[in-house]
Amino acid sequence: MEIEKIIKDGVLGQKAYPIESRTCRIKLDANENPYPLPLHLKEKIFSKIDSLSLNRYPGAGSPEMRSSIAGNLGVGDDMILIGNGSDELIQILLTAVKPESAGGIMIPAPTFAMYRIGAVNAGHNVIEVPLDDRFDLPIDKMLDIISEKSPSITFLSYPNNPSGNCFDAEKIKKIIEASDGIVVVDEAYFNFAKKTFLSYLEKWDNLVILRTLSKVGLAALRIGIMVGNPSLIHQLDKVRLPYNLNMVSQAAGQLFIEHEKEFLPQIDYIISGRDWLLDKLKDIEGIAPYPSDANFILFSCHGNKNSVYEGLIRRGILIKTFPSSGPLKDCMRVTVGTEGENREFIESLREVIIQ
Repeated sequence: MEIEKIIKDGVLGQKAYPIESRTCRIKLDANENPYPLPLHLKEKIFSKIDSLSLNRYPGAGSPEMRSSIAGNLGVGDDMILIGNGSDELIQILLTAVKPESAGGIMIPAPTFAMYRIGAVNAGHNVIEVPLDDRFDLPIDKMLDIISEKSPSITFLSYPNNPSGNCFDAEKIKKIIEASDGIVVVDEAYFNFAKKTFLSYLEKWDNLVILRTLSKVGLAALRIGIMVGNPSLIHQLDKVRLPYNLNMVSQAAGQLFIEHEKEFLPQIDYIISGRDWLLDKLKDIEGIAPYPSDANFILFSCHGNKNSVYEGLIRRGILIKTFPSSGPLKDCMRVTVGTEGENREFIESLREVIIQ
């Protein structure tokens, strides 16, 4: 069998999503909540799991969770689609949209890698638009592309990963208004930015919003949320695999939603930690942090970035690094940890910078 004759050219040319395989004592690379679930909630989840009939398939379409999420967001159940993480919802969108469309998929760069990976795997043409020097949207260029090519989908991470900033909201509105295709506003980090386009769903039927429970405490369970107009959600639901979210994730997710307010102190700690980290990074010579609305901070390292990265790993601290070419060639990204983790990261960073 000649694999090259069977597999799509785009897939053959791709690299798998990079995940650092080394384990470290302090893990600050994946934008996770560093705090564990409250003990009483963990006990409720375990008790609920114990009552589940694991020999049966889970509820198709996660009906109870969908209804709870809809109630929390103030929208109808028919506007919600639940996925096995936001990644699956991105894949569903890219699978449903015609790949032969000349418009392609428009994404800013740099941004969340799965937009591009998913689009290429689905056979779409990808239009990457470089962000400006403040990591904001080059609105004139993007509006020109919309006018000339009419992209099928435009993905906008809000706040943007990996830069951490929220794009100018007025620019996003112009993009939605000008687009005949779908505009996805990915609000994975909404809890840390407190900014949302949810209220604009009634105004624009081409607006889709993504949320996730991964960043606020349930990363292991892979629960993604899509909100959009009912007609579009109806079509996308046809692409969703049956029983796509397992029974354990549905049960734990339902309890999480019911007790969501109990996580607000953790969110506050993370936001405070972010601000503290930002101030401390500014004080380190050779380090230039970028403003952040998320639970992570992107910073440039003027020097040997790789030696700094490896020096941190030797001290048991794992952060995110980026390829040595492109707009992030001098950059690394650190997730906000606990107070102790943040302090140890800053101390270790100072040490490796001096060496």
